[in-house]
Amino acid sequence: MSLATSRLARTPRLAPDVGSSLADARLAVGRGRRTPPPSRHLPRCALILLAAALLPAAEPIRVGHYASLTGKEAAFGQSARKGVELALAEVNARGGVLGRPLELHGDDIQSKAGEAATVVKKLLNRDRVVAVLGGNASSNSLEAAPLCQAARVPMIAISSTNPRVTAVGPYIFRTCFIDPFQGAVLAKFARDSLHVRRVALLTSVSAPYSVGLSDVFREKFTAGGGQIVAEQKYSEGDKDFKAQLTALRALQPEAIAATGYYSEAALICRQARELGLTVPIFGGDGWEAPQLLELGGPAVEGTFYSTHYSAESPAPEVRAFIARFREKFSGETPDAIAALGYDTVMLLADALRRAGTTDGPALRNALAATRDFPGVTGRTTIDAQRNAAKAAVIITVKDGRFKFVESVQP
Repeated sequence: MSLATSRLARTPRLAPDVGSSLADARLAVGRGRRTPPPSRHLPRCALILLAAALLPAAEPIRVGHYASLTGKEAAFGQSARKGVELALAEVNARGGVLGRPLELHGDDIQSKAGEAATVVKKLLNRDRVVAVLGGNASSNSLEAAPLCQAARVPMIAISSTNPRVTAVGPYIFRTCFIDPFQGAVLAKFARDSLHVRRVALLTSVSAPYSVGLSDVFREKFTAGGGQIVAEQKYSEGDKDFKAQLTALRALQPEAIAATGYYSEAALICRQARELGLTVPIFGGDGWEAPQLLELGGPAVEGTFYSTHYSAESPAPEVRAFIARFREKFSGETPDAIAALGYDTVMLLADALRRAGTTDGPALRNALAATRDFPGVTGRTTIDAQRNAAKAAVIITVKDGRFKFVESVQP
């Protein structure tokens, strides 16, 4: 699936009289007749338009984006793509960057292992992109990052929170917070807001994101005096969690932390309630998707998760972003992944302007120098490890809707 913008779409449209005069001139040349100077037939403004039309269009700046647009992680990829597309359209409507339009290239990685590497190889070798955006799941970014690092093409992960992603090398960045921060946020929330001391963990051992988040939560929660009564494990794609939940029920935890993604989290909540577990259940930003409500139904009522922004924020920049997003995407309200996708394009455009070139090393240096960049997910500063220092928010499900609870600064 090619997302390259058509060159024809960038060609200036001529006024009818200008277009017909140009056609007449070309026809006359083809018949070997001498054509009277255009100035005898065209007004001055039309001549300017004609000259502009005959100039070659500015070479676009190619930007790559890989995402799961189908499969079990499609909610992440589709949201990110919409945010990316909105930002790209807005940047180009303002004249592009460095006098050139941004042009999007990318393919669907289908929520399959190995596909991120395949797609990113095409973006780097075939499409010759100057930067790569994505992915969402940390496992995708861990596939793609070594390729971008080797090519010296900056990659900006949109919502991959595992610390190992940016540790790949100096060309790898992210616009989201990282699991050590998110794990600490969840530990503090469990202790200070839920007022629980005995928590059970459910970890997806096939997802680096879940493993990393559970590790940090365990460390921070126990350091603060809490107790992990037990940890049960599962794999991505599992459907039946009753054995794990039955084992946890016998230990009478005060809350359950499920650190995987929304597909499994929704089923965990449903099956926990069916087994009579009424304690709070919470997770991380992997829960961020409308499908959590669709799959979980009433069972996710009263659950909590940490994420990157809230659509309920009264901030003017957030309200304006939501209005533009709804206008473009048929009234849909953007989630945190869409907001991160939007901010990632805007941060890249800002870095390109500051670099003054698309050259990889110069663009890398400009990205690394990002400080206090204003976005809809908050102000972003890129630290020495190329991670984004920014706030997190806690969301709850209330009356079948996502509701803001609190914000936590890094």
